[in-house]
Formats: sequence, structure tokens, C-alpha cells
Amino acid sequence: MAFGFKRTATLCLLGVVALQASLLHASTLQSSSFQTSPLQKTHGGRDQIPVDRLIIRFKPAAQAAVQRSLQPSSAQLRESIPALQRLASRHQLQGRLLRRLANGSHVVQLDQQRSPADIAAVISQFILDPDVDTVEVDLRMFPAAIPTDPLYVSQWALSEATGGVRPQAAWDFTQGQGAVVAILDTGVLAHSDLVGNLLPGYDFVSNAFMANDGGGRDSDASDPGDAIAADDCGSGVPEQDEPSSWHGTHVAGIAAAQAFNGIGGSGVAPQAEILPVRVLGRCGGYTSDIVDALYWAAGFSVSGVPANPTPADVINLSLSSPVAAACNASYADAINAARGAGTLVVVAAGNAAGNADTFPPGNCPGAFTVTATTRQGGRAFYSNYGSLVDLAAPGGAMQTSTDPNGIRSTANSGTQGPVADNYIYLQGTSMAAPHVAGVAALLFAADDTLTVNAAETAMRTAARAFPVSCVGCGAGLVDASAALALVTGLVTPADAADLVLTLKGSTGKFVKDAANPGQGTIQYQADVANNGPDTATAVVLTNVFPDAVALETITPGQGSCNSAGTACALGDLATGATASVTVKVRTTNSASMPFQGQVTTATADPDSSNNYVLKKFGGALGWLLLPLLVLLGRRYRNNGLRFCIGLEKK
Repeated sequence: MAFGFKRTATLCLLGVVALQASLLHASTLQSSSFQTSPLQKTHGGRDQIPVDRLIIRFKPAAQAAVQRSLQPSSAQLRESIPALQRLASRHQLQGRLLRRLANGSHVVQLDQQRSPADIAAVISQFILDPDVDTVEVDLRMFPAAIPTDPLYVSQWALSEATGGVRPQAAWDFTQGQGAVVAILDTGVLAHSDLVGNLLPGYDFVSNAFMANDGGGRDSDASDPGDAIAADDCGSGVPEQDEPSSWHGTHVAGIAAAQAFNGIGGSGVAPQAEILPVRVLGRCGGYTSDIVDALYWAAGFSVSGVPANPTPADVINLSLSSPVAAACNASYADAINAARGAGTLVVVAAGNAAGNADTFPPGNCPGAFTVTATTRQGGRAFYSNYGSLVDLAAPGGAMQTSTDPNGIRSTANSGTQGPVADNYIYLQGTSMAAPHVAGVAALLFAADDTLTVNAAETAMRTAARAFPVSCVGCGAGLVDASAALALVTGLVTPADAADLVLTLKGSTGKFVKDAANPGQGTIQYQADVANNGPDTATAVVLTNVFPDAVALETITPGQGSCNSAGTACALGDLATGATASVTVKVRTTNSASMPFQGQVTTATADPDSSNNYVLKKFGGALGWLLLPLLVLLGRRYRNNGLRFCIGLEKK
């Protein structure tokens, strides 16, 4: 069956909505072995592969005729499918029916390829036909990037969907190339799985004993070891000898160990650059050193220290005060300055199993604070939690030093100084934070204009629900691919208002005038409901009427509408509240009347699938299609006053 169709000058918003909806449905933002083409930026522009097929589901009344047209003996019927004939009168594009799918839909092969953007106009016309139920792009799929590194399978935080960060689909778009992640920690060794990503860093540890490298501050940011003997840090601290932790090397590997090199495992952003900044040594590190390092990593000048030629996009602070305290001015100022310079500061919530609101620097304003979760996705037993936590990420929960339920990453076999590269399991919010820092690096690599607020909003918005209870764990579990989909525009950003739009009408049909049957009215009601948990603020319904339609009346249940009926300010919607607008329009006999409605709000919605409604109101002389699309705003939560010394205890 061949047909042709002409593109009209009127482009309804519906086409864009339908295309985006089909993309979202195809990917579902879940980690899997395949991912839809819009995320294939790093594979030769696969996001721009032209569309040459559509999948159409016809309504039952038209289904039988369509199926008969596929039979070789039914040549006459091939030219008499009403839906395709109507389309042929409107478009300039040839196509043919290929086959029927198992679900009853039909594949249409387009003889002329169209770009993903142009195909939106085609979809907008297909969906308007009364014989058509649904239309979607026959999207091409590609294998997702899965590291071949031998230890990847033991990195459940990357490879498993339940408790992991789900980076696989994101890796097909970017692996972090060009982004800089500063690791403010014990220093980073030139491990074989890190060396290709290492930048020249700096050692900010000013106390010679703590530095353990023969001096104070210098340009060598490698880790000489932080082993300590009993009582080295004060009477009874520690209670017994402790070997070197190689903490900074482990953290760096989580964020950005190289992948696809046949060595060890992978980092979340395996092509991001690592800026090693040494701030911790034997017996921890001083706030004064850490604060200077924060400024330097973000690109500010520090007295006596050479300029940093590669300011960080993300700073990772896997450290915390061992005791509860308020955020001091030094940390608050440094974090605020870093944010102002465009650098996101990710901070471990701490491992005291207490309220993160009282442990610095995670309780400082502007810190993006991360709690730790287990392999099953629940809060780890040691992790701090509370109202100032932004997000949760894998931190592990171990019973022994080799427990695979911990986080495996780069380290060294030496107990005092470095000996040989190896990989070990550790647990802690120290491990959770670099997972988030790695995700942030992917976002900054994908969009070099991305702001700190936008990156944070994307990660919070895209976070998925916890599979098990995790009270005080922030917005959810970090999801790399979902966050990247928001940043790249594959899906609409969401927020916490959870608006749901529905359409209903006292008639919903064309009501003919008694005196003039060629004219009449259609009445419908748009309901905007807020399912919470937050108040939806400044809700506005915007209407766009076709040329053949004239507004008769528009009546909002609350707020007010302008005289043209094109905008209704509905005010705020509390959780559980609904605002209704009743619209009555006058029209003449018309084959199609595509109405457009749009809802905007100062807050957004965590489930964008509920934010538009496609519904056809049928009648004797006409019918109505009204798509409603919520355009979601972004909201940055100022975390309020949130101090930091010491390496967090694992």
C-alpha cells in the first residue's frame, strides 16, 4: 500500500509531544543492554540518523481494512483505506504498509527519510485522523557500552540495576571526556587504571608530620601513605596501629578509573580528568588546608601556590568531621566561591549513623551532600542521614575486608608506603560521594554550558525511588542515565509538585445550533490536580485556539483568565487540590480542530508522563483534540547553614 501526503503550514505542538513521549517510552531511562538512538552522541551522530519508519495502531473500525490491504489479492483495497487517503491529501511523503506487529500495530515504511525534528510534523497529522489510535517512531537501537575490564562484573555499583548508578546508557552519549573532577583527599597514586586520566595536582598538607613526605606543601599530590601507630594522633588515637588507607586513590577510581583498557575495573566517568589535590595525611587534615585547596581547585589564586591551569567542574570531598558541629565561615565561604565559579562541590554525609545536618562540611550551604546505600538500595548502617542530604549513592555494607558487598576500586598493596597496584573493597559515604561526582562529570561533559544549579537539579530530579526503605536519604538513588537524559533534553525536567492533567466535558461533542446546523459549540473542562508532595506555585493554563474557533466563554474555578481566554492564572495548588477551567468555543464544520493547552508552574513534577493528555472529543460534525503539556520549571533548594576536619572513619 503506497500513499502520499503533504506537510501543512500549521504545526501543532502535539507532534513534538508525541515524539518525546515515544522516546521516553522506548528508553524508560532504565539501564539495559540497549538504548535508543537519541543518546548515541559519541557514536558518529546516531542521534541524527533519519527516521524511515513509523509504527501506527489503527482503531478497531479501520483495522480490518488495513489488514486486508496487506493481502496480495486485495489490490483494490490498498487504495481505499480512508485514513491513508486523508493523509495523502495533506502531505508530500510516500510510504507503504510493511506488516502487522504482534500487538496489532502496523509498520509503515517511509520512502522519503525525515530528520527526527521534521518527523514531529508527520506524527502531528497522523494522530489527528479519527481512524488512528497511536503513532510512534520505529526507533533504531544500538548496543550500549559495557566495559570489557575484568573487574567490572564485581563492581555492582556500576553493573547492577537495583542498587547501582546505572551509567551504561549514559556512556553511549559521553564518558566524561573534557570534564575535570578534583579529588581532595589523601593524594592519588599513578595507578595503572588512573594514570591516563591524571592531571598535575598539588599537595596542600602543610604540617610535616601529617604530610609524611619530608616537607609541607609542594607540587607532588601523590599519596606517600597515611599509616599511623597507636597514639600518634593523641592519647588513645588511634587505639592500635593502622596501615595506609590509599583512600584518595580508591575514591579517584570510583569517580574516573579508565575503562575499555582491559585493566581492572571502571569509574563512573572513565574519560574524565582527575585533579589530585592532597589535603589529608597522617591523622587527617586541617580545615585551613582543605579550604585553601577548595579555592585552588575551583580556579582561585592561593598565596604561595602556583595557579591551577585546569579548574575543576566537580570537587569531591570524601571527608567529614568526626564530631557534630556547625558549618564554619571558612567552609561556607569556600564552597560558595566554588559554586560561583561554576564548580559543584560533592560532600560525603559522614559515617556516624547520625544526623548529617550536624556534621560538616556536608552541612554547609551549597554542599551537595551524599548518603550511602547498600547493594540492595537501602541506607547503609553506618551512614549519616537527614534533611540536608541531597542524594544517595552506593557506599556498600561489608562484614569482612573482602566482602563483595563493598565498593571495589583502585588501591595499593603497601601497608606503609606504596608497593604495587591493586584493587580493594571499602565501604563508606566516602565511596558514595565519588559516584555522584562521576555522574556530575558526565553531565558537565555532555553540556559545557551547564550550571551548578542545573546539574544538581538534574541529579535530584532524575533520582529513582529506593527499592527498600531509606529515610533521610535525599531525593533518591542517583541515576546517571536518567540525569543525562534530562540534561540533554531527551525528557522534560521534573520537580516535586506532581501535577496531573485530565480532560472531561459536559458535552465534549459538537452541539449544532438549531437555527444554523453548520455552526455550533464544543465545551470541555481541563482539571489540573496536584498530587504533591509539594505545593505547585503560580500555575498558569495557556490555551491556543485554531483559526476556525472563537471563544464563547471561559470560566476558571479559581483565579482569572484574560478576555481572549489564552491565559488563566490559577494561583497556587496545595497538595491534593484541583483547579478546573471550563471552556466553551464556537466553531463551524471542520475535519479537524487541534486545540492546544499548556500548563506552566514555578515548581515541576517528578513524573512527566502525567503532564499531558491526548483526548479526542467526537461529534456529528467535528471533534476535538486537546494536548496538555506541562513545561516544568527548575528549583534550587538552598540547603541552609550546614565544618570539616579529618578523614571519615570507614
